[in-house]
Amino acid sequence: MTEGKQFEIRKFQPSDRARVRELCCETGFLGNPIDPVFEDRELFADYLTAYYTDWEPESSFVLLVNGEIRGYLLGSRFPFRQQCYAFYQNISLFLRGIVRYANYNDASKKFVQWILRTAWKEVPAAPRRTAHFHINLLTDARNLATSRAITDAYLKYLYEHGEKRVFGQMVVFEDRRGEKMFERYGFKVLNKSEITKYRDIHPHPVYLCTVVKDLTENSQLYAKAL
Repeated sequence: MTEGKQFEIRKFQPSDRARVRELCCETGFLGNPIDPVFEDRELFADYLTAYYTDWEPESSFVLLVNGEIRGYLLGSRFPFRQQCYAFYQNISLFLRGIVRYANYNDASKKFVQWILRTAWKEVPAAPRRTAHFHINLLTDARNLATSRAITDAYLKYLYEHGEKRVFGQMVVFEDRRGEKMFERYGFKVLNKSEITKYRDIHPHPVYLCTVVKDLTENSQLYAKAL
């Protein structure tokens, strides 16, 4: 918990790269370490963080608690650039994964098979030509104050650079993060799709939800005063 501790939000710096990659893997399985699902942390971190840390670092932020990075928000204002990067990155990841596949454990092989056969069908549609972000905070640093601070820092950054909308894709459980919560933060829920890779390892359905916020209406996290 961050109660009684000092936290701050600042822009991502190149020296933060290794820590961001570590946190990505530590939170990759529904807020827990990714290892039980996929053992190759290098490929996992490359897929989820490399564009943001290496090609558009100016659009990302980190959360520090007592001087230690305990979370991050990775964002992009240039979706076309990110999509072009993803095209070539996916080819690279595929080739590297094929070379390593024989040495993966059964859980990792199952994850790779899901990626190749099913994942592309389960990711919900997202707006084109729109800024986006994803956020990861360690459990002990995840609360209303830290979540709001890092998100508001990014929304302010977007607004100051003339962006009109932003979207995010959030993991949603049956018992948390309902539509009313997103609406409270000024986001509109566009769609939701179940992520089937978790069916055998999580007791409840897990969904990926696309949410959009109009920054011309409100450039802060809350749609209205508390």
